[in-house]
Amino acid sequence: MKYFSALVLILLLLASNTALAQKTATGILYHDENHNGRLDSSEEPLPKVAVSNGEDVVLTDHQGRYELPVNDDTIIFVIKPDGYKTPVDKLNRPQFYYIHKPNGSPELEYQGVSPSGPLPGSINFGLFKEEQKDNFDILVFGDPQPYNMKEVDYFDRDIVDELVDEQGYEFGISLGDLVGDDLDLFKPYSESVARIGLPWFNVYGNHDMNFDVEHDSLADETFEATFGPATYSFNKGKVHFIIIDDVIYPNPNGGSGYIGGLTDKQITFIENDLKHVPQDHLIVLAFHIPITVPGYASDSRTINSYFLEENRNRLLGLLSEYPNTLSLSAHTHVQQLQFVSDGGWTRETPHLHYNVGTTGGDWWSGEPNENNIPPTLMRDGTPNGYSIIQFEGNKFVLDYKVAGEDHSKKMSIWGPKVLPQREWFNADLYVNYFMGNDSTKVEYQVKGQDNWRQMTKIELGDPYVTSLRNKWDLSESLIKGKRPNNAVASSHLWKTRIPKNLPEGEQTLIIRVSDMFGREFFDEYNYRIVKR
Repeated sequence: MKYFSALVLILLLLASNTALAQKTATGILYHDENHNGRLDSSEEPLPKVAVSNGEDVVLTDHQGRYELPVNDDTIIFVIKPDGYKTPVDKLNRPQFYYIHKPNGSPELEYQGVSPSGPLPGSINFGLFKEEQKDNFDILVFGDPQPYNMKEVDYFDRDIVDELVDEQGYEFGISLGDLVGDDLDLFKPYSESVARIGLPWFNVYGNHDMNFDVEHDSLADETFEATFGPATYSFNKGKVHFIIIDDVIYPNPNGGSGYIGGLTDKQITFIENDLKHVPQDHLIVLAFHIPITVPGYASDSRTINSYFLEENRNRLLGLLSEYPNTLSLSAHTHVQQLQFVSDGGWTRETPHLHYNVGTTGGDWWSGEPNENNIPPTLMRDGTPNGYSIIQFEGNKFVLDYKVAGEDHSKKMSIWGPKVLPQREWFNADLYVNYFMGNDSTKVEYQVKGQDNWRQMTKIELGDPYVTSLRNKWDLSESLIKGKRPNNAVASSHLWKTRIPKNLPEGEQTLIIRVSDMFGREFFDEYNYRIVKR
């Protein structure tokens, strides 16, 4: 009987402690008309705006007030409505959240969140009005991933320099692996991106983690201290953006390392969040690890260890409720456009997943150019660069900008320069259209002729990539820089036999690409016919 009484007492104490840990955060959302960061008596409250604790989502009442449960590890954030913008800090990082960690982060190798102290009586959020736009463009970066200050400098000069004060973009998103394990590089990375002059949202990647933790909930402490919540959402025009931390560490399947996936809390947040999004809006998800398996991953071990299948199916099931969707990822250091119609996806029209090429390319590898920047060509033949997304209402167009090149650079062409006239000679021409997929058509025409001939889509290593790698392996002296990785099967490569039954002399083939967005792009390939 004494044992039973003691047990009851312990359970009551535990329940009491849990109840004490669970508190209610309250505050007001308002139009910060004078941009002073304080709620003034003359400023209007903002009703019917969503606010979240990372799981629950509530709407502010007619006085702009909200209430949300919190514990001692909670981030309260606003889900920004269209027609408003959030304040940014001096490095253009949006300030739309409040971190409640009374005791701060545990002691870690890299600094986490400082103790926030007791829960404030009112956590208020001020928003600024902005012009409502249904048509707008954004920038998207895949994996900058610098491992040291030299690579931060590569990123700064190769990517950021050409975008400083560039007009016409509303904001930017980096899709994780902002740095390469050294979290002290968050600051110089942020200082570089801030030069672009746009609000910048950052996704959490597997190289942005605190590795010296035993639970996934603590792996993003330094990221939170620097950028805020790792999972949240916001609105712009008729587009609803959801930023997601999809890295689980340690791997729940056992062993070391991480795996792609979501927690139950995140899935609940996404479900609650979508309840407040109109059906005719475009849903854009941005995360780091793709929910699709890379085209070059063929062994079952790679496929089964990529993303937790149950999480993927639940996420796709939620997305299936909306006719207009797009998801963005990075991580693979190749570029792929994949159409998802399996798992939890229930719509007849497939979901488009864009695995974005990286700003860091093939991990800043290759022989440095005259500016002492490595070419860092990706293994699938995509040059390093960044994506541009153009939104028109709930529709979108995807584009890719090669770093340091004109906007017209959309493809690379590889083939022999000299061919024997009408002789037996297996000469193939390869076209790598960086934004290509199964719906892309690639054709060629001999200049001066009228007929177009279709090229064949293939999935193998780009021979141009292989030739660059061979240079390193065949060289009898060390080459400056870091040897690139070997070619992998490209998902956007086409080939054809080069015509040899032409007159002697210089010949030109015109290449025409027709893509899924109704655009046409042209390029030329020159070669010479020689009679033996």
